[in-house]
Amino acid sequence: MDAEHAVTAKRKGEHIRICLQEQVHNTGAGTGFDGYRFRHQALPEIDFRGIDPSVSFLGRRLSAPLLISSMTGGTAETALINERLAAAAEARGWALGLGSMRAAIENEALAASFRMRKLAPSVPIIANLGAVQLNYGYGVEQCRRAVELAEADALVLHLNSLQEVFQPEGNTDFRGLLHRIGEVCRWLDVPVGIKEVGWGIDAETAAALLEAGASFIDVAGAGGTSWSQVEKYRARDELRAHAAGAFSDWGTPTADCVRDIRAALPDAAVIASGGLATGVDAAKAIALGADLAAFGRSLLAGAADPEAGSADALAGQMARIEFELRAAMFGIGADSIRRLRETDRLVRAYP
Repeated sequence: MDAEHAVTAKRKGEHIRICLQEQVHNTGAGTGFDGYRFRHQALPEIDFRGIDPSVSFLGRRLSAPLLISSMTGGTAETALINERLAAAAEARGWALGLGSMRAAIENEALAASFRMRKLAPSVPIIANLGAVQLNYGYGVEQCRRAVELAEADALVLHLNSLQEVFQPEGNTDFRGLLHRIGEVCRWLDVPVGIKEVGWGIDAETAAALLEAGASFIDVAGAGGTSWSQVEKYRARDELRAHAAGAFSDWGTPTADCVRDIRAALPDAAVIASGGLATGVDAAKAIALGADLAAFGRSLLAGAADPEAGSADALAGQMARIEFELRAAMFGIGADSIRRLRETDRLVRAYP
């Protein structure tokens, strides 16, 4: 492994360790979901056993509108994490997002950590690259290669400007990216989505991205992991380490992103991610306008656990989220995701 690839592998390992061991939550107002509550329906007039939360996404059927967010890949350790996530996604019928595949594009020996189709043959798999790499030599060819390596149903280009600023090796030239994203959307053979990494996408930006050809928007709002705080623990200079603290509450809460995009763009395909922890969070996200709800770091500990029972623990956590979603639907009398999306029983929790 050459020096550059060794740096990438080291960074991946550091990210996992920091996310598991350090306080890297966004310290702002949270995801925004606490600002909403469901009005309880005492007479739901449905059978709990008949609730059907299944949906279609990227041409495949999901047992519920749930996605494992992009997290990692590129090393032997992260390959094991992705294998556990892929097996759980297949078992539970969730969509699966992969971490940034830049390492595999630059060194195909690392591609195995992203080849999860054999473990998840029936669910949607989403490949992933940093959008900023389109300003550093990447183009349609590299995007197509990422999709091929992962046997993916779609590609996500992630936006992580602040992370790049705080990252010692960061790529910070974001000029002209909208045009380059549009080129990828135009020429790639699979849908291209855009996601943030934890600071949110507003309606104006979402509109520009959809106009450029993006098929869906993953808001990845504030309230979960703050990547400026993750990079604080990796900073090699005192300036960046101290400056990161000023951004610990930066970003737009996830609920606000979903609400505003849905209000401005009623036909947009929207994924809610960023700090979701329960099936009730997922239900609120869908009632606000999301098509899917995604879970990331809340699933990481189970997937990274080296104990033999970690796969069962991860599947159990996912089953709990599904049960909470169905229970919330029962609590408002919604027996399908369509009825959950159309409910008028989600209200502000306070004036």
